[in-house]
Amino acid sequence: TGSSMAEGTSPHPWFTVNPSRVLHLLAVFCLVSLLVKAIKLNRRRQENLKSFEVFSGPRRHWLYGHLQWFQANEKGLINLVKHAADYAYGFLLWIGPVHAQLMITHPEYVKTIYSSTGSRSSTTKSFHTFVDLLGEGLLVSNGQNWFRHRRMLTPGFHYDILKPYVKLTADSTNVMLDKWEKLISKGQSLELFQHVSLMTLDSIMKCAFSYHSDCQTKSENPYVKAVYELSYLLQVRFRFFLYHNDLLFYLSPHGYHFRKACKIAHEHTEKVIQERKQVLKNESEVEKIKGKRHLDFLDILLCARDEDSKGLSDESIRAEVDTFMFEGHDTTASGISWILYCMALYPEHQQRCREEIQDVLAGRDTLEWVDLGKLVYTTMCIKECLRLYPPVPGTGRQLSKPMRFCDGRVLPEGSYIGISIYCIHRNAQFWENPEVFDPLRFLPENSTDRHPYAFIPFAAGPRNCIGQHFAMNEMKVATALCLSRFEFALDPNKLPLVIAQVVLRSLNGIHLKVKKIV
Repeated sequence: TGSSMAEGTSPHPWFTVNPSRVLHLLAVFCLVSLLVKAIKLNRRRQENLKSFEVFSGPRRHWLYGHLQWFQANEKGLINLVKHAADYAYGFLLWIGPVHAQLMITHPEYVKTIYSSTGSRSSTTKSFHTFVDLLGEGLLVSNGQNWFRHRRMLTPGFHYDILKPYVKLTADSTNVMLDKWEKLISKGQSLELFQHVSLMTLDSIMKCAFSYHSDCQTKSENPYVKAVYELSYLLQVRFRFFLYHNDLLFYLSPHGYHFRKACKIAHEHTEKVIQERKQVLKNESEVEKIKGKRHLDFLDILLCARDEDSKGLSDESIRAEVDTFMFEGHDTTASGISWILYCMALYPEHQQRCREEIQDVLAGRDTLEWVDLGKLVYTTMCIKECLRLYPPVPGTGRQLSKPMRFCDGRVLPEGSYIGISIYCIHRNAQFWENPEVFDPLRFLPENSTDRHPYAFIPFAAGPRNCIGQHFAMNEMKVATALCLSRFEFALDPNKLPLVIAQVVLRSLNGIHLKVKKIV
């Protein structure tokens, strides 16, 4: 036998490499894979058609769905509000030919969702992208994991913890204002969003992580740049239905940039955590922490234990720091920037706020905890700004069990729901002349009969924003100090173009003319 093989007996044909056969097999494999995928997608489409059959929506394109009407720009937001007025409780929104969700625009439906345990956090098809970015932090976790983390972290937002943050936020704000004094001498308008983003990042690192950075004085901060890019890429993935496939997104240029920005963000977070851990190796520092009446946010993450004496894993710590760093500075930066824009847009309200602020400060250049409660009119203006320009324009949920709404309609388990905070805040059924800027809406006597879910800038229910008091205090401090030192006016040549990403931004930035008060 050996000699016959040596004489050149041909091997079995399956062991030969035939290029045409390989290509044929690859083609067959690809066709079968596409067919299986098409069957799955069609099944998902049919499930959505059945799940949402009791709801209607605007006419859709057979391929794009409603994406051409609800683009991530100012026109898309205008269309969203327009269609919200045409449907009492919400309307069906298709993202491509397969994925659908109910876009809720009515407070009563929101009440059902936010007050129920029958839904879980979701960012629809961007969910896995959020997990890659933030890990299983409070924003995206569910069930017992979320409940355990929430209970362990809540003490970090006790008002005794928040008191000293006022001074730290004021210090960060004054660094920003000192920069503005040098820049306004050029006589041009300033783009404020980037400055405010650096300030809120500086503030949150000082307050929550005992970390003093020089991010405001560096020419360019890579973390802030990464956060901005991540916000954009998350929205791109949500709106481009081919990116709903994890592999396609991963292999795309957008997926590459997402991973690169994630790496920068995670390295920044890891640096904050490791430097704090080094401090905790000092026994005297540990004793100081144990002697505090209330632990701050990072103290809790590193030291807290649950009822089983178990602490958070390193992975969970990084997830919560990423979540609070990402969500805690970008959202307040959006809020403060749009507040200053509204002040410029409505100079009569700006002046009335300034008079109140100057009266409270009484010649001082900083705020104290007791001052915040005295800023009554300024607070009403801030709330009105948050109504018109909510920092988080919408949230998402996925039903973990069937849910019945107030009008008797039912959605099955697994259904996706979008909650348009932007539309709810402009719903004419609950806000008279909703496009008009009127801070007096928030007088106690004018708020008594308002639906409790008509104003939800920090969401509502058990999963409301854990840091909402921190955020409100930061916005009050920043707004007060800004108005006490500067006057703000619009730049008619650079009006903002509102765009809904993870937070509400302007496509071309927020440019205002800034004049120092003498």
